[in-house]
Amino acid sequence: MALEKILSIGGKPGLYKLLTQTRSGFVGESLMDGKRISVGLRSNVSVLSEIAIYTLEEEVPLREVFQKIKEKEDGGKTSVHHKDEKIKLEEYFFEVLPTYDEDRVYASDIKKIVQWYNLLHDNGITDFTLEAEETSTEEE
Repeated sequence: MALEKILSIGGKPGLYKLLTQTRSGFVGESLMDGKRISVGLRSNVSVLSEIAIYTLEEEVPLREVFQKIKEKEDGGKTSVHHKDEKIKLEEYFFEVLPTYDEDRVYASDIKKIVQWYNLLHDNGITDFTLEAEETSTEEE
């Protein structure tokens, strides 16, 4: 499953898989417990494929950060837990993305990234390559 179908919903823990759209919003299924929820259009919803992390030079798409974590961990779960101390999380993230902007990427952001990566890993979502780029390159 691609990151285009994975959502973060403001005020709700974890991540959600987009199941279907409705007139008033959409239906999502929690990756944590499998429960389905109906979300209105006014909710603060982010698609993981649209999220980027600030670095000193540019913004790096979240999928690339996840790919770097996957490479660092040899395809396994992270060696840190999202509830670890702030300094431990920052040291880990510095190993993954050495150029991240420490002024604009907060410890709470790093916690979410670690938690999301582990949640995706638990659900067998570990392919973070950009499928659209691959197909457009083949067509040319």
